[in-house]
Amino acid sequence: MDFLDRLIELALDEDLGAAGDVTTEALVPRNVRGMGVLFAKEPMVLSGLDAFARVFTTVDPQVQLKLLAKDGDSLRPKQRVATLSGKLRSLLIAERPALNIVQRTSGIATLARTAAEAVKGSKLKILDTRKTTPGMRGLSKAAVRDGGASNHRFGLFDGVLIKDNHIAAVGGSVREALQRAKAQAPRLVKIEIEVTTLAQLREVLAEGCDVVLLDNMDDATVAQAVKLAGGKVALEVSGGVTVERLPTLAKLGVDYVSLGALTHSARAMDLSLEVELSSSRAVLRPPPGAKAKRG
Repeated sequence: MDFLDRLIELALDEDLGAAGDVTTEALVPRNVRGMGVLFAKEPMVLSGLDAFARVFTTVDPQVQLKLLAKDGDSLRPKQRVATLSGKLRSLLIAERPALNIVQRTSGIATLARTAAEAVKGSKLKILDTRKTTPGMRGLSKAAVRDGGASNHRFGLFDGVLIKDNHIAAVGGSVREALQRAKAQAPRLVKIEIEVTTLAQLREVLAEGCDVVLLDNMDDATVAQAVKLAGGKVALEVSGGVTVERLPTLAKLGVDYVSLGALTHSARAMDLSLEVELSSSRAVLRPPPGAKAKRG
C-alpha cells in the first residue's frame, strides 16, 4: 500500500468511524444510482485529480469516472472537471474526503503557478520545502510541479541539508559540519548548508559544497553574497520571501528560492461536486423493513 492509499484509508476512517455514514444510510436505499459533476467555482490550476478519483474507487470500485481536464490545467469558473456515476451511497460517502484532497492540492498548484510566473524568463527556480501536511507530501510536491515550480529534496533521505541546529550540534563550526558531511554522506548525494551571515559564507566557500542556503537575508545582503560567491557555488534564498519579492531576487542573480508557503500556506481552492439521482423520475423509497411514520 502506497502513501496515497494509506492517506485515503485514514481519511475514510476519520469520516465513517465505526457506524458509517448514518445520514446517507438513513436516506438512500442501497441500490439507488446517482451521478455527479465536479466543477471549479473560481480560477485555479488543477492538481490531484487522480487522487480525487481514487477516493471514489476505494469506496466502490464500480464507480465510473470521466475526467474532463488534467492536472496542470488552468480552470475557469464553472468549468466541468469530471463526471461520476454509480451507487448514490458511494458518491455521497466519498464526496468530502475526495474534495478535501483536490481542493488543497489545487491550491498548492495555483500558488506555485503564481510564484513561477513572477520569475518567468529568469534563471531563478522556485522550490518547495518539507513543510507539507503529514501524509500528503507526494501529492503536495506533485502539485508544485503541476503549477510550474520545482521540488527540493523529498525527505531526509535524498539530500544533505545542514541547518543551524546541525551546525550547533557540532559545536557551531560551519567547516566542521561540512567536513563531517563530506566524510560520511553518500558520495552521490548533494551537500547544502544554511548560512545566516557573510562570514559563514566565506567559511563555506573555503571548504566547498554544492549549494549554500542564504537564510533570512535582506536584498542588500543577498547582493553581497552573490558577489562574494562569484558563481563558485549555487545560491538558494529562503526565509522571509514573498511572491512580491521574487522578481527582485531574480535580478540579484541567485539560483533558487525555497518557499515553505507553497505547501503550508496555500489556501484550498473552491471546487464543488453536485450529485443527483441518475433519473429524475427515481423515487427514494425507504429500505425494506423500515417503519413508515404516521401523518
